[in-house]
Amino acid sequence: MEIRGTGIGQGVAVGPVVRMADALPEPVDRPSHLDPEREGERARASLSVVAAELANRGAKAGGAAKDVLEAQSMMAEDPSLIDEVTKLLATGKTAERAVYEAFAAYRDLLAGMGGYMAERAADLDDISQRVIAHLLKLPPPGVPNPGHPFVLVARDLAPADTAMLDLDQVLGLVTSDGGPTSHTAILAREKNIVAVVGAADAATLADGDMVVVDAADDLVVSDPTTEQVAHANERIAERAALEAAPVTPGALSDGTPVPLLANLGSADGAAEALKLGAEGVGLFRTEFLFLDADAAPSVREQQEHYTRLLTAFAGRKVVVRVLDAGADKPLAFLNDAHEENPALGLRGIRALRHSEVILREQLTALAAADAATDAELWVMAPMIATVEETRYFERLAKELGIRVAGVMVETPSAALVADRVLAACDFASIGTNDLTQYTMAADRLLGTVANLQSPWHPAVLRLIADVGAAGAELGKPVGICGEAAADPLLAVVLVGLGATSLSMSPSALADVRASLARYSPDDAKALARAALAAEGAAEAKQAAQAAASDITTARTSAS
Repeated sequence: MEIRGTGIGQGVAVGPVVRMADALPEPVDRPSHLDPEREGERARASLSVVAAELANRGAKAGGAAKDVLEAQSMMAEDPSLIDEVTKLLATGKTAERAVYEAFAAYRDLLAGMGGYMAERAADLDDISQRVIAHLLKLPPPGVPNPGHPFVLVARDLAPADTAMLDLDQVLGLVTSDGGPTSHTAILAREKNIVAVVGAADAATLADGDMVVVDAADDLVVSDPTTEQVAHANERIAERAALEAAPVTPGALSDGTPVPLLANLGSADGAAEALKLGAEGVGLFRTEFLFLDADAAPSVREQQEHYTRLLTAFAGRKVVVRVLDAGADKPLAFLNDAHEENPALGLRGIRALRHSEVILREQLTALAAADAATDAELWVMAPMIATVEETRYFERLAKELGIRVAGVMVETPSAALVADRVLAACDFASIGTNDLTQYTMAADRLLGTVANLQSPWHPAVLRLIADVGAAGAELGKPVGICGEAAADPLLAVVLVGLGATSLSMSPSALADVRASLARYSPDDAKALARAALAAEGAAEAKQAAQAAASDITTARTSAS
């Protein structure tokens, strides 16, 4: 049986299924035999224990997992949640029931907000389960340990579990929920775990079933044939050899350079990115400095972190995105007003203009860090929709000492007037995650519309081509920093559409580097034309695969 989902990376795994245990049942809503004060002590103690455990797991895991788990730890001790628990306890509820109801209400609120906060909603379920387990003196939810290597199958996986997976035991991961930008997918990509997410039919898999998890083909094969297992093992060996190969700069087969850069969320990931062959940073997310804080960090605090990042990449290009926050990532000191549709509200550059002092301080800190180091700093604004916004950011950045100022193209409007946008700044970087979301009118965090979230869709590719053409005409660089760049075949198509650099999770660098080296500039353009001519995302990918096969066949025949 074949089960379809969304593959993360290009890996392959073979092994027996072990299913994640079901969640704890909903606590019974019954009156407590203890007084509210005693129940409150129980609740606060368990919340504190879980917060400390999550923080400790984050410290051990490092990287993106550290940021995610630290945020979860802070959620567990969020004053507003604790206040809500206390109110429920005053009505005579047990600590277990009060925690369940408080977290469920907050989860539903965040889920309704969409965007970044909807993604956080799933994390609340995990925290709630851990707190309730501690209250009931039960084992916390977690990954099973059958004593042998296995493929983990779950509805979804909490960040705390994904971050601590034993990679000597967990061969692959299959989830029925989630999408390519969920926390599970992000951490799986960072840890180089073979994963297929959003595979709805994974619920039919049982403990002990033998499966092949093929992330490259977005496929899980249940009860594979001997030939399928042998082919999978051959590909596993090929990938191991690829990862062991010497690291070289990204380039097409004729030597045309295509710099391969890293997407990072903290300076802590610099050493690993360089080890995996990152030629610089194509997207440095600065949100971790601001999120879950009561006040914006000082210029000095920001400067110290930016200096550490730029020092690690001395002599290399580092592209920093200024704070991408707003209504879908509420910050009390920026904009926490409720909006009915935050994905289309006061976010990105709009939120920064609304609180310009925060933008000025961030640009000042970046300029100071640039002056103190030898890296090549580029700074870009998020969520640009108009030429006027581009001019505003470019003018302010240059005024405050930024030498290279650009914008992110994440909205169809910016792509459609890319020639005028690029004429007003130094470079553009395409964020394919949001560009796909806004082009297809499909929330990238909603599994119900996952079939519309593919950057392979010709509508998205056509917009990318427009930006690439504008960059070529004006002599302005056009990078890709969305997850699309991590797809080895799509990476070639993106270069064929005019991308001059690609930025991705460091774990994807080896696959993309090897893929680019197989094709010439003309080959890349041929793959791009094939994809653009298709009617839908699946057809575009198939067309590019067919074109790639024809190129390989022609090359073999010629030799």
